[in-house]
Amino acid sequence: MPQEIFDIVDERDIVIGQAPRAEVHARRLMHRAVHIFLFNSRGEFLLQMRSAHKDEYPLTYTSSCSGHVDTGETYEIAAQRELGEELGLSCPLEPLHKFAATPELAMEHSMLYRAVSDDEPVIDEYEIDFVRFHTLDEVRDMLASQPETFSPPLRELLSWYFQNIS
Repeated sequence: MPQEIFDIVDERDIVIGQAPRAEVHARRLMHRAVHIFLFNSRGEFLLQMRSAHKDEYPLTYTSSCSGHVDTGETYEIAAQRELGEELGLSCPLEPLHKFAATPELAMEHSMLYRAVSDDEPVIDEYEIDFVRFHTLDEVRDMLASQPETFSPPLRELLSWYFQNIS
């Protein structure tokens, strides 16, 4: 599999170069990511457990779907691509908030989207251990009682979501 190439960006999210994924992560260079919070029509939130194969935060909960923005991609195109690759879904995305890159967000300028679908996810088993729908109250309780089981980026995104949306 060829090495992924990411745009390196500055603090204002302006592209200043490109580098392979491994170098970007090893040197903690700022780059771009997307996160999707997927809900079903009952308002339940899909939590993803990252697989043991992941190079960052393996076997922790993360957004329903997330991934890097490849060189030359827009955030929206990357979000639709990741939704298809990770969950086998295609549905409208609602942009919620753009976050500046911080250590808690893995040095990623991150765009958060919300989506609603009752279609059955078809997971990429290399990327994802499992997915499961939870009520937001259940997610809140899980986060409060076992924060270490959530990836640092998800903790940041959920904190913002609980304060501003739900």
